[in-house]
Amino acid sequence: MTEATNEQHSDAGNGGGDGAGGERRVRVVLVDDHRMFRAGVQAEIGRTDETGVEVVGEAGDVDQAMTVIQATRPEVVLLDVHLPGGGGVEVLRRSAPMMGDADQPVRFLALSVSDAAEDVIGVIRGGARGYVTKTITGGDLVNAIFRVSDGDAVFSPRLAGFVLDAFASTDAPPVDEDLDRLTQREREVLRLIARGYAYKEVAKQLFISVKTVESHVSAVLRKLQLSNRHELTRWATARRLV
Repeated sequence: MTEATNEQHSDAGNGGGDGAGGERRVRVVLVDDHRMFRAGVQAEIGRTDETGVEVVGEAGDVDQAMTVIQATRPEVVLLDVHLPGGGGVEVLRRSAPMMGDADQPVRFLALSVSDAAEDVIGVIRGGARGYVTKTITGGDLVNAIFRVSDGDAVFSPRLAGFVLDAFASTDAPPVDEDLDRLTQREREVLRLIARGYAYKEVAKQLFISVKTVESHVSAVLRKLQLSNRHELTRWATARRLV
């Protein structure tokens, strides 16, 4: 977590300070399919007396997420985009009634390795209040959590432009039937492979095994009817995915 982000905000900083001083707590649920990453986030932000953030639950897939969120009704959910069972968008869809609760709204902040425009726009359209990448620092993440709990919108710097561009246009985004055949995880693997990453580098970026990367690449090639990674790179470049 090293990226400087625009989550820094005087009110957010004061919010974090209030929490550390015992005047305020924000209850958070962590939703990510990588257990070690959840443990790292918990260690980074879950020191409640210091950060004001209380981690009240965690989940690794869509069904677990819904069970924990409904049971704990946190102020903020840190939500990964890529999850077994339908992804972060499915969690948002099922959580719509809780997001609309005027008395006790549950707000969502996407926390993902992906910086792809379609991922960012998808979860924002689904109702998330912000989107930050996993390179964010612990302090900035705490500030982002407090801001989202207050109803603010929070984005890592380069991601805000995706959202502004998407919502500035009244035209619906074009449908790409080929791209729609791919799962969210397959799209992320596709993008990294097209950028020239080796399988081991993709595995490290996405917290998955090399064998899983190979399986995803095989699935992408089959679905897109491509023969090798060079054709895949040309395909992705033509669609401005890299």
